[in-house]
Amino acid sequence: MAETGTTTGVTTGTTTGPSTGATADAAAVAALTALAGDADARPLLVALDFDGVLAPLQDDPSASRALPASVAALARLGQVRGVHLALVSGRAMADLQALAEVPVGTVLVGSHGSERARTTSFGLDRAVVRLTDVQQDALADLGAQAAAVARGRDGVWVETKPAAVVVHTRLAPREVAAVAEGEALDLGARLGVHVLHGKDVVEMSVLDADKGKAVLALVRELGARAAVYAGDDVTDENAFRALAGAADEVRGLTVKVGPGSTVAAHRLADPEAVATALTALADALGA
Repeated sequence: MAETGTTTGVTTGTTTGPSTGATADAAAVAALTALAGDADARPLLVALDFDGVLAPLQDDPSASRALPASVAALARLGQVRGVHLALVSGRAMADLQALAEVPVGTVLVGSHGSERARTTSFGLDRAVVRLTDVQQDALADLGAQAAAVARGRDGVWVETKPAAVVVHTRLAPREVAAVAEGEALDLGARLGVHVLHGKDVVEMSVLDADKGKAVLALVRELGARAAVYAGDDVTDENAFRALAGAADEVRGLTVKVGPGSTVAAHRLADPEAVATALTALADALGA
């Protein structure tokens, strides 16, 4: 698989990836059920993006909700011995916690890996994000300059996270979004911070974090012998590549959700297909 290089923190490839449609959906489900039937594939990590995977994409991010069928499947999977669940999202932890409907014990990874917590019966057991004085100053500078990118542009807004600033363009006209995203990318490069360019977002972080690093950290902490990862965004390609690159230590099953070029091994059409696949996985595991 030929590589074309790295753009704003996400490595891209020339391969379009698995085909789309009912045949691709069936192949992904078959791979998941085969994994479930392999007793050597334990501990098993099931890690999923939230938006576009469990929840259909919404113009208003606060309106996103996981499909009920996926919520039910995750509840069943959470009861299976040797299966560990994680949500790996670009959302800030506060947002992810508010929207996630997951069983106790699920790991929540927010801000592309900069934030992390585990759900418990009493709330979140949350790791504290610690920044140096230099990083705090850089974050404040990022926020001030990113505000100028959004100023006067309808549909462009800025979100501040514990270690990052995000320029959102989902509601902006395409020509406005393109200019705003270009300016945000230039800003991140000029300030020398870590930049991720996703769907309608440019995230600039003072920490070096991405979904690939986050997933491999989970694999190693859990001693997982197999890991499923499903994502829909270009930022998820880091997780797909990380699992492929760690094939000597973990059996990875990667799933791209929706259209678009990918290095993932399998594809599911949409969150509805994800719900069907998770239900099939739970069935195969006897949950």
